[in-house]
Amino acid sequence: MRPLDLDWFYGFLVNLATPVGTALGVALALLLARHYLFHWLGRLAGRTSTRLDELLIESLRTPTVLWCVALGLMAGLEAASLPPRLAAWGTSVVAALVILSITIVVANSLARGLRHFASQIQIETAVTGLGTTLLKVFVFTLGGLLILSTLGISVTPLLAALGVGGLAVGLALQDTLSNLFAGVHLLVEKPVRLGDYVKLETGQEGYVTDIGWRTTRIRMLPNNMVIVPNAKLAQCILTNYYLPEQRMALLIPVSVSYNSDPGQVEKILVEETLRAAGEVPGLLADPPPFVRFIPGFGESSLDFTLICQVREFVDQYLAQHELRKRIFRRFNQEGIEIPFPQRVVHVRDGGGRGPSPVTWDAGAHKEEPA
Repeated sequence: MRPLDLDWFYGFLVNLATPVGTALGVALALLLARHYLFHWLGRLAGRTSTRLDELLIESLRTPTVLWCVALGLMAGLEAASLPPRLAAWGTSVVAALVILSITIVVANSLARGLRHFASQIQIETAVTGLGTTLLKVFVFTLGGLLILSTLGISVTPLLAALGVGGLAVGLALQDTLSNLFAGVHLLVEKPVRLGDYVKLETGQEGYVTDIGWRTTRIRMLPNNMVIVPNAKLAQCILTNYYLPEQRMALLIPVSVSYNSDPGQVEKILVEETLRAAGEVPGLLADPPPFVRFIPGFGESSLDFTLICQVREFVDQYLAQHELRKRIFRRFNQEGIEIPFPQRVVHVRDGGGRGPSPVTWDAGAHKEEPA
């Protein structure tokens, strides 16, 4: 290599090293300052009672890295001897990077803020996956348009092209868009809400944990997750055990022998239920329990229905468990029999005498002449 070429190469390295070194030095210095700043802000936020400051800090963590890199690039561009056109292009790229970081901050802050306020005032729409997704899509769309304008790309032809291609995209994504709009319908009409206990017409039941842009997630009692497309959920017949309120009636059938006094049975059932209401979690004493002589006269027993209230759907299991134990124990103390199924069969002997009734006890499996 000739001396002239070496001089040019060394000069190029010197001219390149100055802006690169400046950019790296400024970026690393800012990243180090950012690390200590966030460490101090985290300790300061831990002393406050509200979570808004912590949400803001979390929203700023990733974008501040982009800000440090953008400032480093800006310092490198200032130190470089670039043609005006190339320098302007570099400045536009840095500006686009800053706009992108600000867009990320706004989108994450709004999403986290909506979740926080919705949890405070119990608004279900904002905290669903679909609600936050729509919010982020709107913010990122605006940010993308600003970035294109900053880079000198005309937005008007792009919007026109999107309008023309929207029909083709809509036909190609028909199922996806159907689920998306069905999810919006679920959020607006609120046949199901986050935390509701629902039962589908196909038999699956559980708690609604999220309504996303395509599917709704239902956590069953065995801790399994059922994923239902929003379009199918909007069309199916379902039972929402939390509407119009969480409290629900519990109906417990009770059968006693025909020798029992219906008034005494009713009194025992009400007393045991009221006594259990103060001890069994989820069993309510208000409104007070009552008994109805329904279905009434059974084939082998007098059939009653005990009607009481529980706080929510899953409370019925423990309430039934405890009430049946208490009722069985009280019936034994009072001498009230819970009969086995019985049948009366008329048997005609060979001597021509009349039929002789025989009572067959299905529980004891034996025959006794009446």
